[in-house]
Amino acid sequence: MFLKNIFFLKKPLFWLFILAAALFMYLIFILIIPNIFIKNEEDKYLFVRDNNSMEDVIRNLDKTNQVFSVFTFKQAATILGYKKIRPGRYELSNGMNNFKLVRILKNGRQTPLKLTFNNIRTKEQLAGRLSKMIMADSLSIVQLMNDSAFLVSYEQNPNTSIAVFIPNTYEVFWDMDARELFERMKREYDIFWTEDRKAKAAAIPLTSVEVATLASIVEEETNNKTERPMVAGLYINRLKKEMPLQADPTLKFAVGDFSIKRLKLGHILKISPYNTYRNKGLPPGPIRVASQNGIDAVLNFAKHDYIFMCAKETLNGEHNFAITYAEHQANARRYQKALDALKIN
Repeated sequence: MFLKNIFFLKKPLFWLFILAAALFMYLIFILIIPNIFIKNEEDKYLFVRDNNSMEDVIRNLDKTNQVFSVFTFKQAATILGYKKIRPGRYELSNGMNNFKLVRILKNGRQTPLKLTFNNIRTKEQLAGRLSKMIMADSLSIVQLMNDSAFLVSYEQNPNTSIAVFIPNTYEVFWDMDARELFERMKREYDIFWTEDRKAKAAAIPLTSVEVATLASIVEEETNNKTERPMVAGLYINRLKKEMPLQADPTLKFAVGDFSIKRLKLGHILKISPYNTYRNKGLPPGPIRVASQNGIDAVLNFAKHDYIFMCAKETLNGEHNFAITYAEHQANARRYQKALDALKIN
């Protein structure tokens, strides 16, 4: 019997069986055994940029500190033919094996994210905020928003391009570049500007960009949402009377300093197309990213006869409104007195 067993062990079929079993166990170990371990079930992501190589992907995966064996991942990538690197933001889940991880990377099955932005003044601030959430860097975003040749096909220019960005929460993929970002925002802009909104703008009459421009001024004038239609109505009254808007926020924008508490003669004499003390009509474009609330406040402006306003002496952000210049002067004196009391220059 012993001799028969020895003879059996020498058969090629037996060794083929052993080899197949070993290969099967190897594949199980490489592909099926969990290789991603995340503590506390917190969200973890692998970021792959458009210029990354396989070595970069492996290095980035290792930096997440969630992979148990980089070696088995490399083996799985080779076995499954993962060669073409697709940029994206890929979610890592606890207990994920190499087979699933390589498959989502190979197929570019990234996880979408929520792109949210609001309360933004400048292009640079907007680009900085967005670049922290998507792959596009801030410089490329700003450059595109200042690219006249690119913007002309969207009927925009460097002064108005910021109007295309309507603050909201959008579901996007992380790997979008600056051009894809702008195109997406333009689609959302077109959706926001419904026929009803367009009709209200035309009735003022203002274009959609002009509405966003006026809304940006209104929002800088007051944080009080209930007061915004009143302020919008006042500026529309001035536009219709062909009076300079004399909007302090436009001077602050022209000077480049929104922290100014008290405007002086030097500010008022500033030569700039954004100086609405020197120039009639609206400035060339928005002085901040106008919110949906601000835009709707302009479209649904309060109808009244006020053409003057001044911050209240309570300094709570609200305003006193006036029809005559004499009333306005009285309001201004009370406000100046309040500033003097606090020694605000």
